[in-house]
Amino acid sequence: MTQTLICDCNQTMPLAPKTLGTALAETLPLHSALCRREASAFQRAIQSGDDVIVACTQERRLFGELAEQTPDATSPIHFVNIRETGGWSRDAKQAMPKIAALLAAAALPEPDPVATVSYASQGRLLIVGPLDQAEQAAALVADTLDVTILSQGPGVAGGMQERRWPVVAGRVDAFSGWLGAFKLQWTRSNAIDLDLCTRCNACVTACPEQAIGLDYQIDEARCTSHRDCERACTVAGAIRFGRAPETLDAAFDLVLDLGATPLVDWHAPPQGYFRLPGGLGTAEALQTLLRLREMVGEFEKPKFFDYKQKLCAHSRNEQIGCNACVEVCSAHAISSDKERQRIVVNPNLCVGCGACTTVCPTGALGYTYPRAPDQGLKLRTLLATYAKAGGREPALLLHSQEAGQALVEQLGRQAQLGRANGVPARVIPVALWHAASTGIDLWLSAVAFGATQVAVLSTGEEAPDYLAALKQQMDIAEALLRGLGYAGTHFQLIEARTPAALDAALAALGQTRQQVPAQAARFAVGADKRSTLEMTLDHLMDTAPALQARDGDAPIALAIPLPAGSPFGAITVDKATCTLCLACVSACPASALQDNQNAPQLRFVEKNCVQCGLCESTCPENAIQLVPRLLAAPERRQPVVLNEAQPWACIRCSKPFGTVKAIEAMLGKLSGHAMFQGEALERLKMCSDCRVIDLYSASNEQKITPL
Repeated sequence: MTQTLICDCNQTMPLAPKTLGTALAETLPLHSALCRREASAFQRAIQSGDDVIVACTQERRLFGELAEQTPDATSPIHFVNIRETGGWSRDAKQAMPKIAALLAAAALPEPDPVATVSYASQGRLLIVGPLDQAEQAAALVADTLDVTILSQGPGVAGGMQERRWPVVAGRVDAFSGWLGAFKLQWTRSNAIDLDLCTRCNACVTACPEQAIGLDYQIDEARCTSHRDCERACTVAGAIRFGRAPETLDAAFDLVLDLGATPLVDWHAPPQGYFRLPGGLGTAEALQTLLRLREMVGEFEKPKFFDYKQKLCAHSRNEQIGCNACVEVCSAHAISSDKERQRIVVNPNLCVGCGACTTVCPTGALGYTYPRAPDQGLKLRTLLATYAKAGGREPALLLHSQEAGQALVEQLGRQAQLGRANGVPARVIPVALWHAASTGIDLWLSAVAFGATQVAVLSTGEEAPDYLAALKQQMDIAEALLRGLGYAGTHFQLIEARTPAALDAALAALGQTRQQVPAQAARFAVGADKRSTLEMTLDHLMDTAPALQARDGDAPIALAIPLPAGSPFGAITVDKATCTLCLACVSACPASALQDNQNAPQLRFVEKNCVQCGLCESTCPENAIQLVPRLLAAPERRQPVVLNEAQPWACIRCSKPFGTVKAIEAMLGKLSGHAMFQGEALERLKMCSDCRVIDLYSASNEQKITPL
């Protein structure tokens, strides 16, 4: 059982409880001060043991505290925002179907827990940058963290006279790792050893070229080797020009980078690495330092992906095929291991964007937060409830649950103040961990479930590669739908950083009309990406306008061209150059290419093809080309013969082996070789058994055994 509590503070939303209750099959009393004088209604609900849905996120913290103070409160509590997402908009009176859909989705059971990735930090902090700024930052965190400074020059003021923290300097050779496991390797080649330096400033005073700054390192570009500094440092012995360069390494848990050139220039740097390119004077400096102070102990995050190597089309026989996930990952968490025919994902570096799963054509990489079946159930519930409540032409707005959610809520507030239109009644916001975590399997499923449009919101936090990948996937999905005859623009990437920009983009969604299947699908999204796509395609093709024409009793077959990078397609084989060596069959990871045990044939099942390109790169004759397309016909599930040849019969026993073209090509290439003359050349025309028999029975050839 589920109890839903809705509240309209000061009657700012035109809610219709009876309409919502009918759609949800539940009686919904309307509260006006649930978090204040009507709090007893909330307390009674959470004492019932039923799941309780509170349609308010503004007072989430207050409700949580109230639940802790309520005796016998055992009910799970779910929160959903119906105000900024629908109740605060110019057409809020028409938003009841959307609000019903949001409430129904909130009532779904929580997805199963996912595996976690653990980090352990002892608080060893490396601060990189000008010495003056590094020491200022160290002073703010050193009571909590164990600080080491990698000096990159004196800065404006130079180092403090009192040496309070270890300072190292030199050329950085390597830097890698993540929270709790950073590794730094550097070469110390300066004449001044900072471990021995006492900061007495004698060298600074003695140097005639002023080549020594208050970072206590010699600027080799200005030094003319008077050695006055070395003589001034006789007691401490910190300066020695003849010292050989030394390579050092150290481990750290956290890194604060204040340098002009970052140690890590990735769009998604590792957890535990913080960069302040503007130094301590920037607005985010205080927040960063506060976060650093809290990062001591053990931490966990979700393991955002599942990897099934048997489905992976990355490599075969050390040939690279699909490399989409490696190329799109902005966290550098994915690497190629072509020797083992796989990719390797570092869970410690993965930030959960999901772009790798979006571009994966086979489903070898699957997103887990949440998994595709859970996300599919949510989309189907949203759209089915929306339709049941009388809604028409629904559009989904997929956005991140942080920056995207904040922007949607800002737009709702602007609409309530009369400064914007707000989220239209037909647009249903759906929060994701990251905007790039869904792809064509879920987008096309949403259309099959009844959505007329699927929009993905980018707020500027996404890597450029992610946006390019989303656009490419949308182009593929749009070309597929239009090829089937569904008119309109069904998929759109919205790039907006301000409420005004988002308001304009959402208003523009309603300027086109989209054609979708007349009957909404009811299938469940599965864990296997290709199976979900096949079910979706079956539903879309059943009522596709372009397939309604018939040739007799059979529908017209339609080959829909798709953009490059499509996960669907065919191949063409140049029969003039193909020798039917079947190397492509052994390389195909999806069983799209097959041989025939009874005849020399190359067969192809188009439904299985993922367009990875392994067959193309493996073919020794360069006889294969990819053809991205969708064949909207039953023939795509059936094997077709791409090439066949006359078998070659053994000249000794007449058993067929190989093909005439392959044997003749081999004879032509080896006929001039010294080792294949006379009888040796004739043996190439024999099967493997007869070749051995003939070799040992020949009386006119010298053998190695008697020698």
